[in-house]
Amino acid sequence: MSTRVTVFRVVAGAAGLALLAQGVSLLRDVPGPGDVVVWLAGAVALHDALIAPLVLLIGRLVVRGTSRGPVRGALLVAGALTLVALPPLLRPGPRANPTVLPLDYPRNWLITLAAVAAVTVAYVAARAVRRARRCRMPMS
Repeated sequence: MSTRVTVFRVVAGAAGLALLAQGVSLLRDVPGPGDVVVWLAGAVALHDALIAPLVLLIGRLVVRGTSRGPVRGALLVAGALTLVALPPLLRPGPRANPTVLPLDYPRNWLITLAAVAAVTVAYVAARAVRRARRCRMPMS
């Protein structure tokens, strides 16, 4: 493994630990931290029992070749975004307090999913162009 990859992994790991510490520190201000832990455990269980197997199956059935990895990654991101968006998506309709969930969450969720799809298509296309250029280059 190259030194660059190792440095990247160390930096990414340190950033992840810093974000984890920030999240744990925010739990101190939550009135019922047990409810948050239960919600997080449910999210992990839902991911492992439903989202990850579905992503792997869809990636296996739909995509062939080298683009399978990016598509699976995009599906995982879409699944995670959907999990995060579920509470406001499942509470449509009028609210007693209009300042609670004031945005158009279904529209924003769809825009975010479209952005994930666009980035994935652009990435796969860039890889294909790069691969085609590499194949056309004469060997020296």
